Amino acid sequence: MPPVRPINSTAGRYPSPTSNHNLVSPPFPRKSADWIGVEQQTAPAKARAPGKPAPGDEAANDGRVSRSIAAAKGEAEGSGWRERIAQMAETTDGSAAEDGIIESVDRVATFAPAILAIRWSTTIMSLALSAQNFANRDYVVVAASVVVIGYTAFRTLDPLKYKGDIKSLLGVLAEVILFILVVDLTGYWESPFIFSLLTAVIVAGFARGFGFAIRVGLFASFAVSIPYLREALTSPRVTNSATFTLVLLLVALIAGYARRISGEADRQHSLALDRLGRLADANALLFSLHRVTQTLPASLDLDDVLDTTINRLRGLFDFDFAAILVFDDTDGSWQTIRSDGTRFPPKVTSSELPAPLLRVINEQSVVNVPNLAQAGPGLSTRASSGLYAVLPARGSLIGLLSIERQAARPFGARDAELIQGFVEPVALAIDNARWFGRLRTVGADEERTRIARDLHDRIGQSLAYLAFELDRIVTTESRGDSVGPALEQLRDDVRSVIREVRDTLYDLRTDVSDSQDLAATLEQFTARVAERGKLDFELFLDRGQRLPILQEREMWRIAQEAITNVERHAHATRVRVIWRCNGESAALDITDNGQGFPIGKAGRLDSYGLLGMRERASSVGATLELTSHVGKGTRVRCSLIRPVPARVGAGIAGGNEV
Repeated sequence: MPPVRPINSTAGRYPSPTSNHNLVSPPFPRKSADWIGVEQQTAPAKARAPGKPAPGDEAANDGRVSRSIAAAKGEAEGSGWRERIAQMAETTDGSAAEDGIIESVDRVATFAPAILAIRWSTTIMSLALSAQNFANRDYVVVAASVVVIGYTAFRTLDPLKYKGDIKSLLGVLAEVILFILVVDLTGYWESPFIFSLLTAVIVAGFARGFGFAIRVGLFASFAVSIPYLREALTSPRVTNSATFTLVLLLVALIAGYARRISGEADRQHSLALDRLGRLADANALLFSLHRVTQTLPASLDLDDVLDTTINRLRGLFDFDFAAILVFDDTDGSWQTIRSDGTRFPPKVTSSELPAPLLRVINEQSVVNVPNLAQAGPGLSTRASSGLYAVLPARGSLIGLLSIERQAARPFGARDAELIQGFVEPVALAIDNARWFGRLRTVGADEERTRIARDLHDRIGQSLAYLAFELDRIVTTESRGDSVGPALEQLRDDVRSVIREVRDTLYDLRTDVSDSQDLAATLEQFTARVAERGKLDFELFLDRGQRLPILQEREMWRIAQEAITNVERHAHATRVRVIWRCNGESAALDITDNGQGFPIGKAGRLDSYGLLGMRERASSVGATLELTSHVGKGTRVRCSLIRPVPARVGAGIAGGNEV
């Protein structure tokens, strides 16, 4: 599988809940209707008679003013009841704005299937209770049945809508009044249509919340209980009224709570979309900043992100084994960065991946394997079923997610849908943390580690040799033997160590700068190495075009580490160094004719500084390739290729560029 190159993409933006179009300006203060009427009517009179009023005008004016005041009061009273109804329609327990939805939406559309089922259930139940009345030819009940069936059929074809306006409110209230009349006309609480009231209360709760539903339930209960108000509290009919009242209130609470849960789900969905957009923006910003400058401070920790991911998986799914793998674009392998309940190799190639993971890479979608015994083993040999998904970020495949169960209880379709929505924000968070981790590799900690390694490998061993020689000279002198030749040799060794210290310090200070490019730095360094050893260098260096200073510096450190390895370990006689750069992309190639070593058997993980070179290559988005054959030599190639921008609408295509 070819290395996955990071693709620069523009993240989609989602509207913010606090956008300007959501702001509602408060109403401006208005003058009272009485004052407006008086002002409008008296102003012309004052204009005509700035002095004393003419005879008869005063009385006429008083009459006009009185009529104006009365008209204004009537108009104010007329507008007052309309405003009160509008306020009822826009009450906060049912307005869409309270749910974070500014547009006019049907608040009961979500519950339409449930309302339809409840309508027909209560209608069928009412007809069943009315069977005896049909046999007795009770025409009132028959007429009520026709009304109930007709209304139910009508609402099946044209469901009741509630959009927070007066028309919607009147529709809800009309249904409540209709069923109250049907119940009152057919026997009050003994009516066979008593269960129809449940539908009206449930619709009220779904439309405007449990506060409005409770008021509707109390009103309906009072309207049906009117004939029993004068009876004793111990009367069976009063007891029956109290029982049905409690039932209506309980139904109102349940309907209102269901509406609140639905509103909360809408808010959470909106917040999740907004957070996903912010994560995408942050990911694009981090990648852009990483390309421009590698000096940002680290503020995300990969371990924390992985711990949070596993904990969230535990909260969403019931599983026994889990693993998160990421693609290493420096060598094309897969690294297990977190496992839970199972032990999977820390690094594998694509061909070594289990069959379900290979399938998810090919399909680029969630793969649900109900029987691993038939589809091939998963990450754990004890697992019987598994759920697998890709981790996409920046238009490319960055990793894989696997959760598996040991018990014979496969994951369902809902689990697959849930993990499909889970992986995208997780992939963005992991990718962000990995980029921050790459930025940290160019910091002071890595420099201190490299300096300590250089001092240990070169100066430390030389100083240890001097200490052994001094001990040997002291022993020789105690036996009375001559130590003159040994002291002369020791003096030469000390001079050699001093020279080695100077060379080491000089190498540590050697670096690219604004005035000295990588080609000039390589020339100086290889000349110094050739002077103190027996290596012949062939240099093929491009000049003129340069990379950004921080990227060029990391390429230089990789070249320095590779040449130092040749000097110390390869036993080579010739080294070829190639540097190609066009200002945007670059390639570094260092080949020797030394003894080489078997790939994968180079001792510890950081043998010959290979881990440090890979980290440096990864920090600038480069690819490091190492080729070595025993007895033939070693080749180190580091390539920095400018990423190709992703096409708009392009998807993830098997981890390759799109």
